[in-house]
Amino acid sequence: MNNQPVMIASVLSLSRADAKDLKMIDDYSVHRVVYDLFSDERSEVDKKSKSSGFLYIDKGWDKDSHKILMLSNRKPNEPKQGELSKFIEITDSFLSHLHYRFEVVVNPTKCDGKLRNHPSKESKTIKGKTIPLKTREEIASWFDSKAPQWGFSVKPEYLEVRDIEVKRFKKGENEITLAQAKIVGGLTVTDKEKFVQSFQNGIGRGRAFGCGLLQIVPI
Repeated sequence: MNNQPVMIASVLSLSRADAKDLKMIDDYSVHRVVYDLFSDERSEVDKKSKSSGFLYIDKGWDKDSHKILMLSNRKPNEPKQGELSKFIEITDSFLSHLHYRFEVVVNPTKCDGKLRNHPSKESKTIKGKTIPLKTREEIASWFDSKAPQWGFSVKPEYLEVRDIEVKRFKKGENEITLAQAKIVGGLTVTDKEKFVQSFQNGIGRGRAFGCGLLQIVPI
């Protein structure tokens, strides 16, 4: 554990005036606001295999404040708008428990298993299309099957799958479609090294747009 980076949890709080000035109108706007807080330390080659070093989850509006929870391997820069607070260093002991309650927003998808011709290379085939999972039962089963590779196990019958939705937003000229679901439950650590990596790097797809941050509380 001594070689692991020190992770910092922090919260960005934005007033309605801040949100208006930052033109926060969709999920890509939130992405942009968070990414503006961190200088990208990766080379172009690193970007293909190395994570950005930070995760976030949009917690939405609480009275008159919009809160974004972040986990990063370095302190964020001072924001142009809003206020940063609650800088908490994640200690080794916090990640050394066996059981946790957790909450996470995930991008639950599966591959349809069909091979297709590459659109620009006649001789090359590509794997099947990624499709979103839509029912609570499908999502709970998917999460249970993925958990071992993330270093923990869960009991599907005790998982709560909430807020299933499909987000659509523009990134430049491209429209991005992102399926999301919130999962709440309990987990048991089965592989500590994998679990710590999952906590630090996030789980699943869609991490650049607010998915994958494990919010955990030891039991």
